[in-house]
Amino acid sequence: MNRCGLLTEQKEPVPLQGIQVELEVKDHVATVVSTLNYENKEDKPLEAVFVFPLPGDAAVCHFSAQIGQKQIVAEVKEKQQAREEYDDALSSGQQAFLLEESEQSPDVFSLSVGSLPPGESASIRLEYVTELAVQADEGLRFSLPAVLNPRYQPQGGEGASVQVTSVPASLVPYSLSFSARVSSPHPVSKVESSSSLEPLQYLNPEQTQATVKLAAGHKFDRDVELLIYYKDAHQPTAVVEAGQASAKPGTLMGDPVVMVSLYPEFPQAVMSSVASCGEFVFLLDRSGSMDYATNNSKQHETRIGSARDTLLLLLKSLPMGCYFNIYSFGSRYELIFPKSVEYSQETMEEALKKVKKMGADLGGTEILKPLQHIYSQLCIPSQPRQLFVFTDGEVTNTKEVLDLVKKNSGSHRCFSFGIGEGASSALINGLAKEGGGHAQFITGTDRMQPKVMQSLRFALQPAVENISITWDVPKGVSVTVLSPPITALFQGQRSLMYAQLSGQSSEAAEGCVTVKYSLAGLPSQSQLHFSLKPVEDLGLTVHRLAARTLIRSLENRQDGGVTKKKVVDLSVQSGVSSAFTAFVAVNKGDGEVIQGPLVRRNVPAPRSRSYMSGWAQPKHQQSLKLHRRSHPHPNTFAPKKRCRSRASLRHGIITASASQCVNSSADFSDIDQCTAVDAGMNPRKPPTDPLLQLVSLQKASGCWVLDPALAAVLGKTSEEVENSKPASVNQEVWATSLALIWLHGFKMDAQEEWELLAMKAVSWLRAQNASCVTECVEAGNALLGCSVQKDALGL
Repeated sequence: MNRCGLLTEQKEPVPLQGIQVELEVKDHVATVVSTLNYENKEDKPLEAVFVFPLPGDAAVCHFSAQIGQKQIVAEVKEKQQAREEYDDALSSGQQAFLLEESEQSPDVFSLSVGSLPPGESASIRLEYVTELAVQADEGLRFSLPAVLNPRYQPQGGEGASVQVTSVPASLVPYSLSFSARVSSPHPVSKVESSSSLEPLQYLNPEQTQATVKLAAGHKFDRDVELLIYYKDAHQPTAVVEAGQASAKPGTLMGDPVVMVSLYPEFPQAVMSSVASCGEFVFLLDRSGSMDYATNNSKQHETRIGSARDTLLLLLKSLPMGCYFNIYSFGSRYELIFPKSVEYSQETMEEALKKVKKMGADLGGTEILKPLQHIYSQLCIPSQPRQLFVFTDGEVTNTKEVLDLVKKNSGSHRCFSFGIGEGASSALINGLAKEGGGHAQFITGTDRMQPKVMQSLRFALQPAVENISITWDVPKGVSVTVLSPPITALFQGQRSLMYAQLSGQSSEAAEGCVTVKYSLAGLPSQSQLHFSLKPVEDLGLTVHRLAARTLIRSLENRQDGGVTKKKVVDLSVQSGVSSAFTAFVAVNKGDGEVIQGPLVRRNVPAPRSRSYMSGWAQPKHQQSLKLHRRSHPHPNTFAPKKRCRSRASLRHGIITASASQCVNSSADFSDIDQCTAVDAGMNPRKPPTDPLLQLVSLQKASGCWVLDPALAAVLGKTSEEVENSKPASVNQEVWATSLALIWLHGFKMDAQEEWELLAMKAVSWLRAQNASCVTECVEAGNALLGCSVQKDALGL
């Protein structure tokens, strides 16, 4: 073998030399063009297979190959037909290219480059469009998934037909360059990233256009995440895009399509009220990978430790009168109470005792079974169920999990949290979308607590009910809604709708969409008027996003062949990929037939540091339902091995040789069940946070008691605290006032984390009818050296 150029860890040449990514963001829609450059430096023809992640909601709409001066543009075809065309081309010595989506998870794609002759290069271009999610701080989040972590296959899961090769990020043998151009009607105020960026460059005086690049030397240890902030953005808008001139009128691609962005604003009086009821079910991932560091810069903070701290904040912030339960899962699942219990001091203390003992010690990532158990429990009358799911894992049965959540969407709202690099966007976003909730990703240096508390605020907001949408358009124009019904609206969060507009209207014509709903028992509505005149220069972006939305909706139906035919027809017509189609391109030129057997090369994708150490075989191969040719490269499937022993544990570190933990291509329980060996995987115990110490002392009712532990958190002795208490003040009122003053005086930077439990404390103080609040605040300020005003405390 001619071992030249880039090599894998196993000294196999890698034909992929580099990836260039160009991102164009227009307002809240992103178009991504990726160019992958291949070169065969071996002396035999190659078939290169690269399995990689894409955003779960991406609409892949273009795939082509450039060989020398010749460009071959792929067509979308029914998946089996595309595979057969690809195989037939390779068998006859022609070059062919295949791009397909995993049948189990829409955020994993496989790219096959077939019959690349010795010394030849090929440039592969793929393009997708996607909507950018609005974050709690009003930033728009774009994520380029660079990390593909191994995916856990549940026990008894279906066999798979191709392997995914991944290596530690530091050993990825190809380069990545990334540049972004941002434009909006509103000025771009800033662009932030978890990766190193070159300075933002504005392109015009109004600062409505800007470019930014990824700094050189990206390590592939994280997804490339951009947070884009506009000034005065996030207003309701409607954009009508003209249809494709060559498409037949009356079809999706031939007619104009409107994209409506809704940003509901609810009355402050309603939003400031917090529900005093609800059933809160917390589902926590305790698989082995949760023991890894939260991020690369904070080696002392583990994901499971951060999750425990977050559960402390959540439990302290729940309202009296609600119900709750905590599930945790790995290869099996556990629950703290046989069924949800009423929130009280006793039940809260019992739960916290068990939370403190929770470790990342339950094995794999079997999320389906605990969800099935949760949904089997009867809902409690007048206590709306709110489900919070925390996981860093990736599973192969994503669609099965999401189908279950959708089936039960009428009985609950689901809030999901993806922890760490490489968390599956299809799983995390899908849980929230199907469950009518909200998704958050905790990556880079993000703290989990503020993001989770933001979602708890959403959960405690009065539910928006009876949502209905009506369209008012001129005579002669009809509206076909392409999006599934909107089931949830949240303050400050965008909801998108797509609709096809058929028929004729004058250029000056207007349409109107009306959203009606009930909030806190009161009927309300909002209207958005828009011009029906189509915008011509959007490159069919809106049509492709609409097609993707309709395709995903159809794929989730359970009516078999009829739906599959609709999806295939729509996918072919729109040029947008689906679970039932694939892009295929064959070079039918006059070139010579490529002789000799093809050597298969699996191009490795990066995996995060979480999966880097403690493995004898550093290359993981995972199973997903993607195309595998009938004459595979030898040794495509490695023999399945398991961790032989977990017995010799000392201080949480396996002392058995690392060679006992090797990968399994049939299931990935081992990835979570093998405990990491190096110190980076078993972080030091973090120092105790004074804020969390104070929170842990709060009672379920919202008050604090006067004791030495509280004095210690405040940095005072018990005598100092007691001697400063006004004579007429109750001890608990004094302690609670001091806690609130300390929070406002020293922890305003973490207000998002303690705001809800402080509101509960204020409600408790008001209920005491204490007449000496002013005296308490003055004395507390004097003791703690603060100058917090009574009004600022909410008193």
